[in-house]
Amino acid sequence: MKRLSFLVLLSFFLLTACGGGGAETGKMDYEETKKMVVDILKTDDGKKAIKEIMSDDEMKSELILNEKVVTDTISKTLTSEKGVEFWKKAFEDPKFAETMASSMKDSNEKLLKELMKDPEYQGMMIDLFKDPSMQKDIIEALKSKEYREHLQQVIIETLQSPLFQSKIQEAKDKGSSESQKSGKTLNDQGGGSSSGGGGGGA
Repeated sequence: MKRLSFLVLLSFFLLTACGGGGAETGKMDYEETKKMVVDILKTDDGKKAIKEIMSDDEMKSELILNEKVVTDTISKTLTSEKGVEFWKKAFEDPKFAETMASSMKDSNEKLLKELMKDPEYQGMMIDLFKDPSMQKDIIEALKSKEYREHLQQVIIETLQSPLFQSKIQEAKDKGSSESQKSGKTLNDQGGGSSSGGGGGGA
C-alpha cells in the first residue's frame, strides 16, 4: 500500500508539472520534473517501488507480451540509417570496441563453433581461402611484424603452460621407458648369442 501511495504521488507531481505554466516555461518545468523524478527514483522508496512493480505477475506478463514489439523496434532502429551511422562512429572509439568485443566474446566463440560444424559455412570458408586476393592478404599478414610477435608470445605461453610441460614430461617418460625395454631386449639377445657360441667351442 505504501508503494502504491508513493507511485500515485509521483504521478501527481508529473501531471502537475506538465499541466501547469505556459509554453515559455514548459521546457523548464520538464527539466525540473525530470530531475525531481530521477532524484525520487534514486531514493530507497523509489527503488523498492520499481522492484515491486517488476515483481508483479501482471507486469511480467505485459513485458513478455510486448517483447516482440520491443525486439522489432530495436531491430528497426539499429538497421536504420541513423542506427548504422551511430554504430559506425561508436566502433571508431577503441575503448568502446574493446568493451563490446569483450562482452560478446563467449557468444561469438559459441556461434563460431556452431558455424564450423555447418557444411554450408565450411564450403563458404573454403571458397574464400581459394580466392587469390584473400591468399595474398593472409600471406602479407603472416609476414607482418605484429603477427610474428603475436606468434612468438603464443609459443612462449604454450611452452610455459603446465599442461604442455606435463605432456612433454609424459612423452619423455614414455621414450625413456621404451628405450630401457629396447636395451634390455638387446642385452638378452646378446647373452643368448654368447651362450650359443660357448657351447659350440666345447
